[in-house]
Amino acid sequence: MRAIRVHATGGPDVLRLEDVPTPAPGPGEILIRHAAVGLNFIDIYQRDGLYPIPLPATLGLEAAGVVEAVGADVSRFRAGDRVAYSSSLGAYADANVVRADRAVRVPDGVSLDTAAASLLKGLTAEFLVRRLWPLAAGDTALVQAAAGGVGLILCQWLKAVGVRVIGCVGSEAKATLARAHGCDEVIISEQEDVAARVRALTGNAGVRIAYDSVGRTSLDGSLASLARRGLLVSFGNASGPPAPVDPLRLSRAGSLFLTRPTLFDYVSTAHELDGAAEALFAVLASGQVKVRIGQTFDLEDAAAAHVALAGRQTTGATLLRV
Repeated sequence: MRAIRVHATGGPDVLRLEDVPTPAPGPGEILIRHAAVGLNFIDIYQRDGLYPIPLPATLGLEAAGVVEAVGADVSRFRAGDRVAYSSSLGAYADANVVRADRAVRVPDGVSLDTAAASLLKGLTAEFLVRRLWPLAAGDTALVQAAAGGVGLILCQWLKAVGVRVIGCVGSEAKATLARAHGCDEVIISEQEDVAARVRALTGNAGVRIAYDSVGRTSLDGSLASLARRGLLVSFGNASGPPAPVDPLRLSRAGSLFLTRPTLFDYVSTAHELDGAAEALFAVLASGQVKVRIGQTFDLEDAAAAHVALAGRQTTGATLLRV
């Protein structure tokens, strides 16, 4: 089968299309023949070494397809089932072997493209909205990168539970997209001081929670946008890792909270994973959240996809077509 392999960390040029043996599932594992692969910023962090992984490796954590074979002791799935996963390295390939308890069933009515485009991003949005911090109707939230893959899902889900959403984007085109996906107000970061605009929009109160996946260039603005006892959720590094934050700064700015969560700590068991996926697929089926696939690339063009993603030239989700 074909796979995109990395033998050393570096830029997009380290991604190599290679022919490799198709793996066989062992006990507790399933072999999934992919239909589509989802791209995420964590793929870039693993490629360039920010998030170390054993090398050589096949990149990619998210894909959807059909179970082709099952290993011993697997009762969760059988051959022919439509499934998706978002936490098993090796997705940039025609097929992959994953642990059965790390995959979820894709219900009828949800396409494999939608599942591949939404699972990791959607599960991230699920725990951010439903489990990380209690939110109530009428609360106000700031979402950095509101027109990105996670951002579009997150903004819609926040809106569905009654939160007032202030989105932050990098261009007029992305502002239009963000408004169409749940944002009540949109700030263009290249044109305005984010914190000052947030204060103006909230009567100087600030927001109860700020979701920041951009990192180095946005974290200060996100912190300065928070209300007293507000929470900053730093969950990505699209512009690079943010600078360290002095705890005294949190105190002086109003007894603020700061967290750096990862999805994997919120879906650490099969029970948690199934519950989160059920909530995601339910909100997709309801129409309250729609997944936008902004662009697709062929598997062999993974390097070009990384360039586009890192350069913030994409909107919504990005897929590799297998």
